[in-house]
Amino acid sequence: MKKYDTIFLDRDGTLNPDPSYINSIDQFEFYDFTMDAMKQLGDAGHRFCIITNQSGIGRGMIEVDKLSEIHDYILNTFHKNDLELLGIYYCPDHPDNATNFRKPGSGMFLEAAKDHNIEITKCLMMGDALSDIQAGVNLEMDTMLLLTGGGIDTADQLGKLRPNFIAENILDGAKLLLEQPSS
Repeated sequence: MKKYDTIFLDRDGTLNPDPSYINSIDQFEFYDFTMDAMKQLGDAGHRFCIITNQSGIGRGMIEVDKLSEIHDYILNTFHKNDLELLGIYYCPDHPDNATNFRKPGSGMFLEAAKDHNIEITKCLMMGDALSDIQAGVNLEMDTMLLLTGGGIDTADQLGKLRPNFIAENILDGAKLLLEQPSS
């Protein structure tokens, strides 16, 4: 398998179901297969970083304190499973007033790269949205489209964008990566 410097992960629709604007910890749950996938990739020597647009903050639908509770839960779950989660980076921007930090912008990725000495072009971006794939392509990363969350709709909207991999979900994606020849 190809060894990535870091695997960047989208959050909603990738690691967990996306009912739209999760605004409290009791609305958050990982897919049943998420931790299995993370363990397989972690055991292969990968570290992770979550990059997520959270426009619910900019829209006034999510409080920062509630988002912090959700992210603390995610960090603790990764830690309990001995997984190296470098951090969770989120962009609160409303789409109508977006900065370069909102995916497909590169701001969150570049901040994470600076914070953790990540070689960005040797990374993988896994997500279910067009903005995830576009961000990865813009930064010359490998990309994987997951068909969970909004992934099926995204697959119909790719146009000229070509992710390196397409997988049913993050567990199938992990298995696909583990089957790849080393490079």
